[in-house]
Amino acid sequence: MTDAAEATSKSERTGLAREFDYYLANQDAMVEQYNGRVIVLKDCVVIGAYDNYGDAVLETEKQHELGTFLVQRVSPGPGDYTVTIHSRYLGV
Repeated sequence: MTDAAEATSKSERTGLAREFDYYLANQDAMVEQYNGRVIVLKDCVVIGAYDNYGDAVLETEKQHELGTFLVQRVSPGPGDYTVTIHSRYLGV
């Protein structure tokens, strides 16, 4: 995918993908303010910061429908949003 196609694709994304794109674009600033915390993003705004995922979801769902917000641990780099699965463990 070319850079222009990728930029267009990202600008057209909606919902949780849009929230995640916002997190990635602002990750450095988020780390400065929330490093180690679990944030809740909705409409590209941080609506809460918590110590763990459970509290983030339980508190946020009191006022917002599940599936309408993104819960993300804040840390530098891709470690908290990337998973590596080695194929030899899957029997491939």
